[in-house]
Amino acid sequence: MKSGTILSQEYVEKYQSIWPNRTILDYLNDAIAKDPEKVAIVDKKSRYTYGQLGKLVDRVALGLLDLGLGKGDVISFQLPNWNEFIILHYAVTRIGAISNPLVPIYRDREIGYMVGMAESKMIVVPDKFRGFDYPAMIERLRHQWPSMEHVYVVGEEVPSNMKAFSALLEEPWEERKDIALLDEIVHDPNDVTEIIFTSGTTGNPKGVMHTHNTLCVSTDYWIDRLRLTPDDVMFTASTFAHQTGFGYGVRLPTHYAGTGVYQDIWNPKGFIELVEKERITFTAGATPFLQDTVQLDGIENYNISSLRIFVALGAPIPRQLVKEAAEKVSFKILSGWGQTEDGLVTLTRLEDSDEKLTSTDGVPFPGMEVKVVDLEGEICAPNEEGDLLARGPAMFVGYLKRLEETIAEHQDGWFITGDRAVMDEDGYIRIAGRNKDIIIRGGENIPVTYVENVLYEHPDISDVQVVAVPDPRLQEKACACICMKPGKSPLTMDLLKEFLEGKGVAKQYWPEHLEIMEEFPRTASGKVQKFLLREMIDEQRSNKV
Repeated sequence: MKSGTILSQEYVEKYQSIWPNRTILDYLNDAIAKDPEKVAIVDKKSRYTYGQLGKLVDRVALGLLDLGLGKGDVISFQLPNWNEFIILHYAVTRIGAISNPLVPIYRDREIGYMVGMAESKMIVVPDKFRGFDYPAMIERLRHQWPSMEHVYVVGEEVPSNMKAFSALLEEPWEERKDIALLDEIVHDPNDVTEIIFTSGTTGNPKGVMHTHNTLCVSTDYWIDRLRLTPDDVMFTASTFAHQTGFGYGVRLPTHYAGTGVYQDIWNPKGFIELVEKERITFTAGATPFLQDTVQLDGIENYNISSLRIFVALGAPIPRQLVKEAAEKVSFKILSGWGQTEDGLVTLTRLEDSDEKLTSTDGVPFPGMEVKVVDLEGEICAPNEEGDLLARGPAMFVGYLKRLEETIAEHQDGWFITGDRAVMDEDGYIRIAGRNKDIIIRGGENIPVTYVENVLYEHPDISDVQVVAVPDPRLQEKACACICMKPGKSPLTMDLLKEFLEGKGVAKQYWPEHLEIMEEFPRTASGKVQKFLLREMIDEQRSNKV
């Protein structure tokens, strides 16, 4: 299963002193010992203390052993942000198996490929979520998976050829099997514990492999940077099956022995109500979540004084939004950058100046490194845009069954992220876009993020993306894809030009095409899938010809 790893002895020796050399089970045991009555999980249907969580994890783990599952086996689960996801992940880890979280919005094509690639022996799905019949999909795909042995369903509508997850969760396996069997399982912190597929913003999904160490060090970083204590209460609505939700939603509260509060469907009003009720202190989510929160009607009527930090990820934070937030809320907005392959690599600091907080994506965590290089691989001068490379102890150990691709995306130990960035004199980076998002108009580079940030300042625009469209003479031109705020009239090209001229934007940076849209295609984490957006625009323009 480790096919494709780059976990060499040299690699281990390099980061051995930085890695915690622990598993999530060690953190769970610490939390239980510290305060077994502390609330660990709050979701829409349950509240569990750490003591209760530990017992359920052991129970499900014994049930998995009874099924013949064990060390090195891959178990897939396509579950929403429910308690069952957390319990199952920890139970899978308890038996030394590998967790393969799958995003709930994935359908036949993605699930068929991912589960087949992982050679999973078991999959757990809901009976229904957001109106979709998951068991029916599994039935359509099951013949494609020769390794699949067990299908479990969370919910009451369980087909006769599948099993109810409640059989694992409610059966007293601890009375039937010796719990000492679990304690005999050896966990090497450098074993692969997670296979998570990239969200596919630029191509086919790849199975990213993480070890206990690469995950745990990445999660630990947050405790120091955000100054977390067991009194902190985290909220997340980012899907658990995305690396942000997995590492910092599912696992982070256990790391600092605090409480996690969860939504399975993002709802800004529900979030604010939970802040008031549960005294939530911090959250992390996609930038659109921040926008929804700041612009929520009636937010001033709630007591959200406990909320001190909002970590916005996945897309640049519009400067205008930060200014609006400063007038309406008291929490600090931090921004960061990371990927499935390396977790969160950079994050601004609580003590940073407004300039750093609003114009950068932060500075690397201790042990993580980033550099910006030109086409020749030479370090760029401060504030000069180039390719962003990263390395460090939180880096993944390979793409599943793709060793050549793993090696190809590394350069002398540095991971080629595919992102473009600038770095200032203090080592803070600002993402400028992805390599494939760069618009080159007749040899002139158009700074996409810069143009987007200016357009975000228009009072009638709620969301904007600037993408390239083909041009027979200049190769590429910029197209502004715009979502209007409710009740606002669609922007025209003349009005767009008038606005940009008023803002002093150079004419060569002005978009030359305009598309008014209701929404953008996004990944489960909130990232706009620009390759799909470009395809949509190309199709629309072809239909107009």
